[in-house]
Amino acid sequence: MSTSATGTGRLASAFMAELENEAKTARACLERIPADKFDWKPHEKSMTMGRLAVHVAEMFGWTEATLKQDELDFATGDWKPLEPASTDELVSFFDEQIAKAKDTLASTSDETFMTDWTMRNGEQVYFTMPKVAVMRTFVMNHIIHHRGQLSVYLRLNDIPVPSIYGPSADEGQM
Repeated sequence: MSTSATGTGRLASAFMAELENEAKTARACLERIPADKFDWKPHEKSMTMGRLAVHVAEMFGWTEATLKQDELDFATGDWKPLEPASTDELVSFFDEQIAKAKDTLASTSDETFMTDWTMRNGEQVYFTMPKVAVMRTFVMNHIIHHRGQLSVYLRLNDIPVPSIYGPSADEGQM
């Protein structure tokens, strides 16, 4: 099966299914975090719960930056992370990132996934790899990793951990 330069291909369809599944479980974690726990962290070297939660939410938005751009140059960016005042604000931000990611995937061809993407800081190149590999490692695996950390933060604060890939100690079957 071939795809046109503007049509969605099989890779986008596969990532869409995975994104929807991971978004469902990420949302279940994020919506449980009370704003009064945003500043909590398990160790001095750890991110706060609020910063980690925002990081999980914002990474879904990296789909757009990965598939619509050919590089990320930290030397030219002016990024500032969201500092939500409430759980509702955090979840709304997350929902915006998911919507952008779905829109991007819906218009991405298999050919686009095979083009290179580079992460750099000015002249220093951290890596260059096909966008399909960036989506797998830098976006999806990264989300899963930090959502796992967030589930531990929930447990350490006696906040019920949702079912993620199966039952948790707090919830039965999905």
